[in-house]
Amino acid sequence: MNAKPVSDTFQQGAPYERYVGRWSRRVAPLFLDWLDQRPARRWLDVGCGTGALCGAILDRCAPASVTGVEPSEGFLQLARQNLGDRVELRPGNAAAIPLETGSVDVVVSGLVLNFVPDPAAGLAEMVRVLAGGGTVAAYVWDYAGKMELMQHFWAAATELDPGAARLDEGPRFPLCHPEALQSLFADAGLAEVAVQAIDIDTPFTSFDDYWQPFLGGQGPGPAYAMSLDEAARTRLRDRLRQRLPVAGDGSIPLAARAWAVRGRAGPQP
Repeated sequence: MNAKPVSDTFQQGAPYERYVGRWSRRVAPLFLDWLDQRPARRWLDVGCGTGALCGAILDRCAPASVTGVEPSEGFLQLARQNLGDRVELRPGNAAAIPLETGSVDVVVSGLVLNFVPDPAAGLAEMVRVLAGGGTVAAYVWDYAGKMELMQHFWAAATELDPGAARLDEGPRFPLCHPEALQSLFADAGLAEVAVQAIDIDTPFTSFDDYWQPFLGGQGPGPAYAMSLDEAARTRLRDRLRQRLPVAGDGSIPLAARAWAVRGRAGPQP
């Protein structure tokens, strides 16, 4: 296939929501239930994106405050539209969190760790802003095991273009495995480290409901699809139509798994 260079960059909020943000919104409440934090905690969401996890915190956790940090201005704009002034939203990233040391009680991060260039350094920065005894937690997609909407895409793409395999998140992102997440948090000196699978259904009403988000260009799969010329993209679309499971009503019943990890910081020195 004739493809242009492909980037992992996420910049536009609305296309991201149609692609994978809508599924993150299903994971967030289950993740927060598993964390089971008491009310009146100061929360920080690192890589808050369009605000899915921040919104769930507001709805379910009775927080004292919620701060979101996000490098993409496009995502921050949509987060502001979604959340209004209920969350303090700031530009920033996991490598340089614009908060004081020990200033929050809970740090969370949804679908971000795989895209942090140095996850250990990013986690250390998250721990830095935690108050003594605070909790840090994250979740990532199980790209290598059960993220069916992406796995079908990369299988079809690789059948047509073997070079597409190098872009598949499953082989590229070691942190999508529970053992790797456990080690990352334990190596950061966190106590009571635990990992949990969170399974959700990701049903699509039709093939178009599945395919159209890949035309938004946000994320590795959509970026790859939009890097193709029109003829190659049509071949990919047709191959996907052939391989996806379709129910009698035309819907496509798929499922996804996220791996969640948490740990507790020690007391402040």
